[in-house]
Amino acid sequence: MHNRSNPVEALVVVDVQAASVTGEGALPGAARLLDRTAGLIARARQGGALVVHVQNDGRPGAGDEPGTPGWELHHPVRTGPAEVVIRKTYDDSFRETPLRGLLTDAGVRSVAVCGLMSEMCVQATARTALALGYRVVLPYDGHATHDVPAEPGVSEVVPAAVVARVAAWPLSRDADVTARAADVTFTAPVPPVL
Repeated sequence: MHNRSNPVEALVVVDVQAASVTGEGALPGAARLLDRTAGLIARARQGGALVVHVQNDGRPGAGDEPGTPGWELHHPVRTGPAEVVIRKTYDDSFRETPLRGLLTDAGVRSVAVCGLMSEMCVQATARTALALGYRVVLPYDGHATHDVPAEPGVSEVVPAAVVARVAAWPLSRDADVTARAADVTFTAPVPPVL
C-alpha cells in the first residue's frame, strides 16, 4: 500500500475524454471517477508535481476520433511547464509519445496513474512506467472501465468494478496500490543538473 509520507512527482491522467465519461457512452461510476481524478489533478498542481493529460486519438468513427466532441479532454488543462497534454494512438501512453522524455527532463522518479480504461490504457501505462524504473502509485478508485459483456457459454456480465480490481491486482506486486485517490500526495520534481 502507498505510504502518504512518500509523495509522487508526476500525475499521468489517462484518456479522461468526453466520449467515455459523459452521455450515453459514459462508463459506470463516471461521476465518481471524475471526482477522484479532479481531486488528484488539484493536489498535483498544488504540490508542484508535473501533470500529464493523455489524450487518445481514436480511429475514424470511434467516440474519441480526433476533432470530435467525444475526443475532448473532460478536465480543463492549465498548459504550462508543469502541465501538458500528450496524444497517443496505442494503449501504452509511453509508446511513440514524448512521455518518457517529459518525465526524464523534469527529473520525475515517481508517478501516479489514473483514468481509463483500467484493463487497457491504465494498466499498459503503469506496466511500462514500472519497467522503466519509475515508482508507480495506482489508486483503486482513480481508474475505471466498462462492464465486460456476457459471452454465451463462457461467462455472465463481468461488472466494471470487478474488471478494474482485477486489472490493478497484478500491478500490486511492484506498484504502490492504494485504496483511495485521496491518500496520494504530491511534490515537485527536482530537474537534473546539466
